[in-house]
Amino acid sequence: MAAQKINEAHEHIAKAEKCLKTSLTKWKPDFDSAASEYSKAAVCFKNAKQYEQAKDAYLKEAEYHTENKTLFHAAKAIEQAGMMLKEQKKMPEAIQYIEKACMMYMENGTPDTAAMALDRAGKLIEPINLEKAVDLYQKAAGVFENEDRLRQAVELLGKASRLLVRLRRLDEAAAAVQKEKNMYKEIENFPMCFKKTTAQVLIHLHRGDYVAADKCVRESYSLPGYSGSEDCVAMETLLQGFDEQDEDQVYRVCNSPLLKYMDNDYAKLAISLRVPGGGGKKKKAAAAPQGGASGAPAPAEEEDDYEGGLC
Repeated sequence: MAAQKINEAHEHIAKAEKCLKTSLTKWKPDFDSAASEYSKAAVCFKNAKQYEQAKDAYLKEAEYHTENKTLFHAAKAIEQAGMMLKEQKKMPEAIQYIEKACMMYMENGTPDTAAMALDRAGKLIEPINLEKAVDLYQKAAGVFENEDRLRQAVELLGKASRLLVRLRRLDEAAAAVQKEKNMYKEIENFPMCFKKTTAQVLIHLHRGDYVAADKCVRESYSLPGYSGSEDCVAMETLLQGFDEQDEDQVYRVCNSPLLKYMDNDYAKLAISLRVPGGGGKKKKAAAAPQGGASGAPAPAEEEDDYEGGLC
């Protein structure tokens, strides 16, 4: 089967070369037909799992589409060449081809196709290079933003923000989440603004910037429905716990379903949060006679659950 497909591929290449020949009666090469034949050859090579030859055929197709000034089809062929490199596990080279295709899509006036290709490239490279994936998602978001496609832009920004958190590039993550929040506000998706405020607070507390975390909550009071919402109460309680160095209170908020079921990268921020200067003990344990807010001592089982001051 593979041998048959390889033979077919070489037949298409022979036809392509014939299309490119000129004579006394044929003054111009037939670039359109040559590109078509190389496209068919590439598919045959791909089906035979001859990915390097398939890549070369796609690049030839792209060359003749470019000669024919059909840039969109040239870009498509270059993107396919990138996918053949992906099949060979040559990811950095694959991404270079896909990025080149995206530039051509932009030049051709098809930015949506460019942004979607950048998104696909981000997904491909994410398992092996988070930094490059962030770059690609941010570029794709920028393309959609320029087209006023804010819903698509903010979704891609969200991917970049989560990866910045995973990379512990928290200053950049804080700025990225703020941009997300602004976009959600612009499209009037206020529940998502609430979630982004929670993400901001967690990031700022991990950065050691209580003032910035508090400011995020205060600024969010202007969002319709935020004041008194579950998200708002949780963040007020968390910040109060931090301010009073009450590790028990911080632990309860950080392990509440509201935070535990956030996107995984933010949930990890929550459960790994520590009260500065807490020394690994709960405030309530240190103030045993007073116990909880009601004045009653905390049950022994509860003391054991929180032993070690995890938050």
